[in-house]
Amino acid sequence: MTDIEKEARTWGMLCHLTGFALLLGIPFGNILGPLVVWLLKKEEHPFIDEQGKESLNFQISISIYFIVAAILIVIVVGLLLLIPLFIAYLVLVIIASIKASNGESFKYPLTIKFIQ
Repeated sequence: MTDIEKEARTWGMLCHLTGFALLLGIPFGNILGPLVVWLLKKEEHPFIDEQGKESLNFQISISIYFIVAAILIVIVVGLLLLIPLFIAYLVLVIIASIKASNGESFKYPLTIKFIQ
């Protein structure tokens, strides 16, 4: 494996891991983190471009799902959705990060493709 491939794997992994910026209290950090990494590194390797888009699409989609669940709290259904959504968010980002660090592409389920 070349240094370029190792670097691409690392940046691909960071595209996913920076989605946790929201957990650090940064508003919309889950979108801004992957966006910054992707914009800075997408030209360097196709793997970074692919994983950056995938991460961004997932983070935008999950944000929409969280907003809808938060609105549905009014009719109690939202409470039942928020916990599984949060667990899925954590697990999927970790799986995607591990796969990217191994050089494998990861496709998030139930993701709206905003960025092609």
